[in-house]
Amino acid sequence: MPKQKKIDPLVGEELLQRVKELGSETREEKAKQCGYYTITKNGIERVNIMKFLNALIEAEGIQLDGAPGANGRGGRSASYRVSVQSNNNLLIGSAYTKQMNLKPGDEFVITLGKKHIRLRQVEPEEREDDDQLEEVTA
Repeated sequence: MPKQKKIDPLVGEELLQRVKELGSETREEKAKQCGYYTITKNGIERVNIMKFLNALIEAEGIQLDGAPGANGRGGRSASYRVSVQSNNNLLIGSAYTKQMNLKPGDEFVITLGKKHIRLRQVEPEEREDDDQLEEVTA
């Protein structure tokens, strides 16, 4: 059996074009023809379907992974649910404050409903108006 020369895996437009040319071939054969295989020590060819499919997805411009956060780390995603802690406090996590670009010292007006609590951020102009009212009444 003559030894095949391994080709570099195709990416981008070249990959898409080659897959279209191969038309009715099997998925494994398309992956192999596009260079997504390795040869083991025993001379056995192993087709890497996952790398092939990921390269196809990337070539199509589909972004499956969410954009990483500002610090580049993963982590849990916000669930938009909180529970009352043992000390009867409600804690809003940093996932929400980062999403809203909140900074230490930002103020909110709390409105209580029958079965809800509403937080409305106080705008800087409103804070200045409140400060002027306090000065007038004092």
